[in-house]
Amino acid sequence: MANVAKLPKRNEVEQKYKWAIEDIYKTDEDWQNDYNFLSEEMKKLSSYKGKLGESADTLVTFLKFTDELSKKAEKIIIYANQKSHEDTTNSTYQNLVSKASTLSVAFSSQFSFVEPELLSIPEEQLEELMKSKNGIEVYDKYLHDILRKKEHILSPEMEELLADVGEMAETPDNIFSMFNNADIKFPEIEDEDGNKVEITHGRYSNLMQSKNRRVRKETFEGIYSSYGKYKNTLAATYHANVKKEAFFAKARKYPSSLEMRLSEGNIPKTVYTNLIEAVHDNMSLMYRYVALRKKLLKLDELHMYDLYTPIVADVDMKINYEEAKQMVLDGLKPLGERYQGILREGYDNGWIDVYENEGKRSGAYSWGPYGTHPYVLLNYQDDLNNVFTLAHEMGHAIHSYSSDETQPYINAEYLIFVAEVASTCNEALLMQHLLSKTEDKYQKAYLINYFLEQFKSTLFRQTMFAEFEMITHNMVAEGEALTADSLCEVYHKLNELYFGKDIVIDKDIDMEWSRIPHFYTPFYVYQYATGYSAAIALSTKILEEGQSAVDAYMGFLQGGSSKDPIDLLKGAGVDMATKEPINDALKVMSKLLDEMEELLA
Repeated sequence: MANVAKLPKRNEVEQKYKWAIEDIYKTDEDWQNDYNFLSEEMKKLSSYKGKLGESADTLVTFLKFTDELSKKAEKIIIYANQKSHEDTTNSTYQNLVSKASTLSVAFSSQFSFVEPELLSIPEEQLEELMKSKNGIEVYDKYLHDILRKKEHILSPEMEELLADVGEMAETPDNIFSMFNNADIKFPEIEDEDGNKVEITHGRYSNLMQSKNRRVRKETFEGIYSSYGKYKNTLAATYHANVKKEAFFAKARKYPSSLEMRLSEGNIPKTVYTNLIEAVHDNMSLMYRYVALRKKLLKLDELHMYDLYTPIVADVDMKINYEEAKQMVLDGLKPLGERYQGILREGYDNGWIDVYENEGKRSGAYSWGPYGTHPYVLLNYQDDLNNVFTLAHEMGHAIHSYSSDETQPYINAEYLIFVAEVASTCNEALLMQHLLSKTEDKYQKAYLINYFLEQFKSTLFRQTMFAEFEMITHNMVAEGEALTADSLCEVYHKLNELYFGKDIVIDKDIDMEWSRIPHFYTPFYVYQYATGYSAAIALSTKILEEGQSAVDAYMGFLQGGSSKDPIDLLKGAGVDMATKEPINDALKVMSKLLDEMEELLA
């Protein structure tokens, strides 16, 4: 019998492939010391109740104090979570996560009086306080954002109550995360070489790109049949999360949970609806791609499990991690030596946790506390997709590094609307680099196919996810229950709309909604699509205009949240309040389809 490929335990992974978590806290004892310190210090916040409007000095002293406490809380939360993500089955760090979450809620509760009290100060008086030259100017945007949200901030008692239910409100996300990362198990299948391998989150993408259709089909069915066994539990968990959003939207007097989420970045609702409308208007491009894929794979029937295997069967791009680092470095040369210097620093100084191990959190992300450095979690597999994941997550990391280096704490954390621009701009530049250096017809076709896949998965598929969220949140707002059957029905119809008639919409795909972690951060995923559109525009400017575009882009990366995200992007040369960036991106897709058809069809 063939050996089953098992994941290594955490202590079996080489140190050079692990992140330097000790740069946050050297030991758990250091973490506990800060935890104890913050538990006591945050009690002093209440001594400022009723005094914030007394003078500019009192206000700025308080704001600086809360900044210092917030930095400490951020370190406590991030360390606990990242240690848990190294091995989600480790009960020690599950406990730290729970303690950090409880402390965070308590901190929010202690802080809950601030916005209502600031809003109780007559606006003219607050504006006068903000004219002081005692350092309060650092908080200008923060204070004006509070004034902007005035009608949605409640009484001190209500704000304290909402803060107190914060921990309970995290329950659906916590349940899903624990289920998805620690509890669910997938079957073993035989890979292309006849070896038994266990399907995992980290291996799923690689297996779905297999040249062997049996491997793809068994992987696809293995994943979704596993989720299907728990469909009612997963539907109830998702329903609870949507209802939680509806509760907070109603409490805060927003017309909908969508508008509540968009208000965080002062994003007009039309940005969301424009995206869906622009994609609907260009759905023929996806149908054209699906038809081309079916033709090039020479299949009588194209199935959902045929969507990820490379069209160019003769090109085998196995890329180890060291090769991937160099490819990303080369691809990002147009961003200049300063950017590349930061990238090298990340490579060499423990920013990245590279390989999958038993219990490790699935997927990839960038996170890190202000005053340390960013961290990147990967589950690296030796393929092109993971090279782009490295470029993507380092885009986030360098955005954070640049913002933290330039902005004071209050303005350093950029909003997610702009976060996906930095990451996908890296991907677009890397792709253009790879396309420019290859002369081989089939390798070029392979890369074009990968680029087209990015349009499919990032622009079309994320918009489909966004539409799913809009539909399901509207269903709850209208009093409908979200059951496994109703969610599967909505999801099936969306797949029919987005992929067209040249593909079989397999019944298994109806369960895909149940495995998308981002649905537990509602109305997040649309920003992948808007970010991708902006990134195509910005990468084109960088390649065509050179240093002036690079300078504008670096200014954007250093902007943090010092301006609204729409204005930050305008400063870099892209207006996301219009459909233009989306339509321009889709024109690039059309040209790629032309080129692919010319090369191979």
